[in-house]
Amino acid sequence: MKPEPEAGVLAAILAGERRALARAMSAVENETAAGKALLHALQPHLGRARVTGITGPPGAGKSTLVNALIGAWLARGASIGVVAVDPSSPFSGGAILGDRIRMGEHQAHARVFIRSLASRGHGGGLSRTAARVIDLFDAAGYDQIIVETVGAGQSEVEVAEVADTRVVVCPPGLGDEVQALKAGILEIADILVVNKADLPLAERTERELLGMLALHRYGAWTPRVVRTVATSGAGVPELLDLIERHTAACARERRSHGGRVRRLIAASAADWVKRNIENLDSCAFEQLCAAVQSGELDYAAADRQALQLVLRAYGVTER
Repeated sequence: MKPEPEAGVLAAILAGERRALARAMSAVENETAAGKALLHALQPHLGRARVTGITGPPGAGKSTLVNALIGAWLARGASIGVVAVDPSSPFSGGAILGDRIRMGEHQAHARVFIRSLASRGHGGGLSRTAARVIDLFDAAGYDQIIVETVGAGQSEVEVAEVADTRVVVCPPGLGDEVQALKAGILEIADILVVNKADLPLAERTERELLGMLALHRYGAWTPRVVRTVATSGAGVPELLDLIERHTAACARERRSHGGRVRRLIAASAADWVKRNIENLDSCAFEQLCAAVQSGELDYAAADRQALQLVLRAYGVTER
């Protein structure tokens, strides 16, 4: 039987009480039984917030841009929750709070809540519990949720699973890096931002990104390119307008909470399978690995057999 969260805790979170929300986030990040019970109870209250993902290579100025976006959204009357995923400390495993420092001017605002999460070695530019913290912000009534990833590389595209609008921030002078990145994070972008646009090579980078976009066909929304200078705020209102236009253009998909849930279930299931396969300790699995290594078995067949071993470990048998 699953533990039930206290009614007072639920009410406090739904009312947006900051202390209750902070405690709930700690329970969720530490994956406690109480945190899981709370998330289950909050599920009917989700699906109202708009989630914007900010990703891009290290040094692109993501945190400074998020700080500017917070200010611009505050000016429009919104409440903003920020999930800032930081690298983990090699000593404590906690978040190195660089992002929160750069967003410090808004930290005390009544309509802003910034939460730093440690990546804890999780791939994809996010932490394993980032999606659940987003749910807490959503239940607490925040209008806009910004998710900033760890400096992402080509394959770190997990933000696409949790965000309604994906913003990829690029520094000027990417050059050949555009070619390396276009098969990864650039292809998940709804909006491409050339930040630090007051520096040389910004115009060239914009042209390269526009050229890349011209090679693809798109559906309801064609990705846009915008230049910003986050330190001065230049271009930030235009970026905010683009985010809101994207929200309007993709309103039907955004309102289908089931679509996001489907993506998150798939991602969670994949993570569960990966962890359990890595922890398999059986002669059968050792034999399976040996068969792949010797060439007797290909990876496609080994995948299915490894999954069967995991399911059997949990008492599930094929019919």
